[in-house]
Amino acid sequence: MQRHFGVTPPSVHQMILTLERAGFIRRQAGVPRSIEVLVPPEDLPVLQAQIHPVKTPATRY
Repeated sequence: MQRHFGVTPPSVHQMILTLERAGFIRRQAGVPRSIEVLVPPEDLPVLQAQIHPVKTPATRY
């Protein structure tokens, strides 16, 4: 989520809490990576992959 939306880890945490309060996801307390999506797949939007340019050092001649 952090990479896709370009936000900080605390922002991702707030997003997770907001989605949970709204009833879109469910988590198990004390269990890492336990997020369950409660929205039917057909109701979810299709997200486009974001392509970020790769920064490489300039070649010097």
